[in-house]
Amino acid sequence: MKDSIIILCGGGPAPGMNTVVFSVAKTFLTNGYRVIGLHEGYTGLFNQNPRIEDIDFFKADAYFNRGGSYLQMSRFKPTDNDFENNFNLSLFQDNNVKLLVTVGGDDTASTANRIAKFLEAKNYPIHNIHVPKTIDDDLPLPDNAPTFGFNSAKDEGAHIARTVYEDARTSGNWLLISAMGRSAGHLALGIG
Repeated sequence: MKDSIIILCGGGPAPGMNTVVFSVAKTFLTNGYRVIGLHEGYTGLFNQNPRIEDIDFFKADAYFNRGGSYLQMSRFKPTDNDFENNFNLSLFQDNNVKLLVTVGGDDTASTANRIAKFLEAKNYPIHNIHVPKTIDDDLPLPDNAPTFGFNSAKDEGAHIARTVYEDARTSGNWLLISAMGRSAGHLALGIG
């Protein structure tokens, strides 16, 4: 049986999700791995009937530049009880999974670490690659490295803000823009 990887996305949306997911998929497909996309983030790992699908080059090419996230996301954060009673270890065993690739923010990263430790304790050690994603620019990365979510959201937001400003200026109306995020406010400042 071929070695496999599982890719999942956690947290909220950010521009560039599909580009990241399908770039990773193409890299591992090129190296002979089976690539499994897991829908609903971590919810799928704690479900006996997860929604999974094989990702091939055709799917990767078709969704690479599309907005949104092809892999449905979730903000599910498993409890200790979930690990003991609901973790789907057979998903890893039955599919010869050697690597878990996670795309998300700090909660997604910390849960990936918990999963790796849990699987090691069950004598099924796997590797994990985490791709940091946040539109809040609040992950403490080395050398203040940016995440793909912040820069892409900032750039898109700045473009939208310029367009809305011009619409308001030429129509004589007030228009309001709301930039989402946690509490740091980096995205709103970047757009402004």
